[in-house]
Formats: sequence, C-alpha cells, structure tokens
Amino acid sequence: MRITIRRVLATWIPAAAMAVAVVLALGACSGGGEGAHRAAKRASPEDFVAQAGDFRNLHTMTKVRDFYIDNRLGHLDQALAVANSPSGGVYPVGTIIQLVPQEAMVKREKGFSPTTRDWEFFFLSVSPDGTVIDKRGTSDVVNRFGGNCASCHQAAAPRFDGVCEQDHGCAPLPIGPDVFHAIQESDPRPIS
Repeated sequence: MRITIRRVLATWIPAAAMAVAVVLALGACSGGGEGAHRAAKRASPEDFVAQAGDFRNLHTMTKVRDFYIDNRLGHLDQALAVANSPSGGVYPVGTIIQLVPQEAMVKREKGFSPTTRDWEFFFLSVSPDGTVIDKRGTSDVVNRFGGNCASCHQAAAPRFDGVCEQDHGCAPLPIGPDVFHAIQESDPRPIS
C-alpha cells in the first residue's frame, strides 16, 4: 500500500481542524481564557485594605469642618460630596476619616461589616518616623478615651453612614474643639 503526502494531509487537516474547533468551543463554554479572567477581575468588588503607610499627617488630607478626609482609591471628590451634603450619603470605598492622628476609620467593600456600615476602625501610634497600626477591627477597637469606636459610630443617623459630628446623633465627645485642634496641630508625622 502506497501512502502519499497528499493522502496524509487530506486525512490529517480535517481532523486537526475539528480538534481546534472543539478546544475553542470548550474554552468559550467554560468562560476560560485570559479575556474572561480580566472581565471577572474588573467585575469584582472594589476594596481597600489600609496599611500603616496609608495613614499620613492630617495636613496632607482635606479638612472638612473639624475632621480630615482622604480617599486612597481616587474617590476624594465623591467622599467630599457626601461629607458636605446636608442629607448625608454613603462614603465610597477607600475613604479615610480622622479627627485626631491616633484614630481613623476606613470605608471597606460592601458587605465587609454590615454592623459597622462597612467601616474598619484603627487605633494608631504616630511619630516623626510615621504610623504604626496598634489595633484594627470592626466592633472591638477602643479609642484613647476608653470608648468603643463602633458603638459610638452606630449612634450616627443612618443617612450619615456612621460618621459622627455634633448633630449626627452620636454622644458628645469628652473634650472640646479647641483641644481637638491642638491635638491635630501636634501631628508629628512628616508632611509629604
């Protein structure tokens, strides 16, 4: 029996084409491939897990009334719109709010902590060398006055997304604005 190249190719090409078609069809059905992975990654929720270096001198942030605000994910304009709205709103993920250098609250992804409206609370040590996170969490962080951060902020009217101010429903703080201002001005971290 004599086999020619033409005969081999006539048999092999249709079989190879069929195999390629099956592989492509299976890949499309399974949602696999680089493009599908990228699309799934884009569709995943946005989150911000703060690190010590994300907490900088208060004067590098934007002051709103008596507190400072920033957003490490580029949503500062949206965060400021909520902060300045008399009707309140929900802060965007990545928002950092600080009244004093040693305490912070950070907005996390939706569903992170429904009991704290998705805020994570921080107790910080600050020095000219930067920031150290001493404690972080949702319902177990206690501030320098011995108060539980979450329980205080839960008293804020829902429309203010857990942010306390004088008229938001939270208990008054044990010190006045002049003391807070002095603490803010004494932030030892470098301004960079």
